[in-house]
Amino acid sequence: MADKQNIQWFPGHMTKALRKIKDNLRAVDLVAEIVDARLPMSSRNPDIDALVNNKPRIIILNKSDMANPNATALWVNYYEKKNIRTIVMDCKTGKGVKLFLPAVRELMKPQIEKWESSGMVGRVIRIMIVGIPNVGKSSLINKLAGKNRAKAEDRPGVTRGNQWYTIDGNIELLDTPGVLWPKFDDPEVGEKLAFTGAVKDRILDIELLAVRLLEVFQQCPNQYFVERFKLQNIELSEYTPYELLELVGRKRGMLVSGGEIDTLRAANVLLDEYRGGKLGKVTLELPPRG
Repeated sequence: MADKQNIQWFPGHMTKALRKIKDNLRAVDLVAEIVDARLPMSSRNPDIDALVNNKPRIIILNKSDMANPNATALWVNYYEKKNIRTIVMDCKTGKGVKLFLPAVRELMKPQIEKWESSGMVGRVIRIMIVGIPNVGKSSLINKLAGKNRAKAEDRPGVTRGNQWYTIDGNIELLDTPGVLWPKFDDPEVGEKLAFTGAVKDRILDIELLAVRLLEVFQQCPNQYFVERFKLQNIELSEYTPYELLELVGRKRGMLVSGGEIDTLRAANVLLDEYRGGKLGKVTLELPPRG
């Protein structure tokens, strides 16, 4: 088994972003937290619970098209038991997006009734969108706003400043930069985030990361991974993860001078294809029991 990487990443702009989130919470009525459906616990910033406190909240399990649907159902049940409204969504295709505004109005109904009894009919509902880098905040806002007004790129750290967007007349969304936290107490959390691209590759040992991902596929193989790399006629467990990386490179013809396999290139391809959803619906963690 390959060693885990001790991944730490907390650029200065994230400190500033976290401060902005804290300051702006006073101006919002509800918080929508977007997480990656493949790792619904590891992709939640642990600071958010303390910051949000008692404000109404929705958790959006985004990128559900790349997660195991049975595992996603378990996660929905887990968060609903904690009285946190949960929506399964895929912001790129728009699946589940139409559920967002009705859920907001349902959660805000008691507060809306209070506003109306005080004469504030039609008061704007202000929602803060939060989440770690690369979970789909901008993609959600683009779908809700109807125009491509928020930058949406498949790499972490694109949105830097807080931006407001008006949707559906009396609802405003506050977009915030993705914020990681200074220390991953569990190395596996940092590793899972690195698998999905939430942590920038330039600080990582890409080959080691790919080897660790291959361990996941050895434990839970699926036909998409096997067929993608033409591994149908082998027993994955008979190879070490590094040997499997070499085999991936060989199957794709990634050879350098002398017939050596370009394992770095193979590692990059493996990670890119996993992040692009080409290796099947793979959930990296299940809810805690009990």
